[in-house]
Amino acid sequence: MKKIKILLADDHFIVLEGLKRIIEECEDMEVIATALDGRDAVRLAIEKRPHVAVVDISMPIYDGLEVIALLQQHLPSMPILILTMHEEEQYIFRAIEAGAMGYITKKAVADQLVTAIRRVYQGKRYLPEDVAEIIALKIARGRGNSPLDLLSTRELQVLKRIAQGQTNREIARDYNLSVKTIDTYRQRILRKLNLRNNADISRFAITHKLI
Repeated sequence: MKKIKILLADDHFIVLEGLKRIIEECEDMEVIATALDGRDAVRLAIEKRPHVAVVDISMPIYDGLEVIALLQQHLPSMPILILTMHEEEQYIFRAIEAGAMGYITKKAVADQLVTAIRRVYQGKRYLPEDVAEIIALKIARGRGNSPLDLLSTRELQVLKRIAQGQTNREIARDYNLSVKTIDTYRQRILRKLNLRNNADISRFAITHKLI
């Protein structure tokens, strides 16, 4: 039997081990690599060539959205399934727009995870009822109602890094960009959200459950 080869990426070792046990109880699946941060997830995906990548949104170095973007560049035909604790609509929309084939939350039962993996492996999208309802409500209200809709994906990523206490130089190093470019993103964030400084950015991120 041909098995579905899977990469798991989550920054919690215990979660990784639990997911691995669930998946490997299925005769048609095997976990060929695990990663505790986004950079390793991208590296291992390119090296191991899994059939499906199961990725968390909140990870160090590269977050889930960055992992999606990088894997879309290097392995555009490999389906990506997001498995995360985040139920906020901004994460769901941005993940799907970035190229994720499925999005489920960690409150999902084991059967749902297995079904989702098989579905995206077949090239089909998988959005459980609770996630689909969030998307439907967002579409009904229209984009632009949340201040987060004002930000590009890169601006949102920089905002989160600033809120976590990283300096412009540290962010620039991680993204392989100049310090000046990161400062430009910072200035855009402040202007678009009508904020004054990094302390305001941190408060905004906490209020909107970004950190």
